[in-house]
Amino acid sequence: MSAEVAVPGAHRRPRLDRWLKPAVFVLCLLPFFWLIARFLIYGFGANPIETGIRYLGDWSLRFLLIALAVTPVRIVTGWIVVARLRRMLGLFAFTYVALHVIGYVAIDQFFDWAAIGRDIIKRTYITFGMIALVILIPLALTSADSMVRRLGGARWRNLHRLVYVAGVAAVFHYYFMVKAGHLQPLIYGAILAGLFAVRIYKRFA
Repeated sequence: MSAEVAVPGAHRRPRLDRWLKPAVFVLCLLPFFWLIARFLIYGFGANPIETGIRYLGDWSLRFLLIALAVTPVRIVTGWIVVARLRRMLGLFAFTYVALHVIGYVAIDQFFDWAAIGRDIIKRTYITFGMIALVILIPLALTSADSMVRRLGGARWRNLHRLVYVAGVAAVFHYYFMVKAGHLQPLIYGAILAGLFAVRIYKRFA
């Protein structure tokens, strides 16, 4: 009878895997609750609408990059359980994008569709923002397992690869929105390029 070899910390891994998704879910809610708390306690300064919309936009891009990082992290680390977070993180990214756009459409523009249309045509950063939104809507709507079965695995994967196009559009949205000091959007662009490079390397390695 062969003796079993004990792996240090192996008994802790199932517990970690079990609590990972709920913990990440709570962490994803924290930026939204901080936005509420900040508004109630401190306010948003002289231009509260712009401050709130930009805050949601910042977190939209961050969550989009975090969601895109799931597969590269799995590839680099071999930590398979992280793949379980991909759908949840993607839906959180879309939720923050939706809140960002709702803030612009409902609070900033008061559903003035003519003005919104002019903004989309004349303001480059809004054009790219709307491109990202249009791409992300069908991705969010087809995120369920039932849609994977309905579309077929290959077609579903091809559709969801468009998330990188949305990521590029979101980075350009941020870049053109900033009037001075483009370091931060360039950093986000570099992160996106790095994530894309890992996927390409894995595909052709």
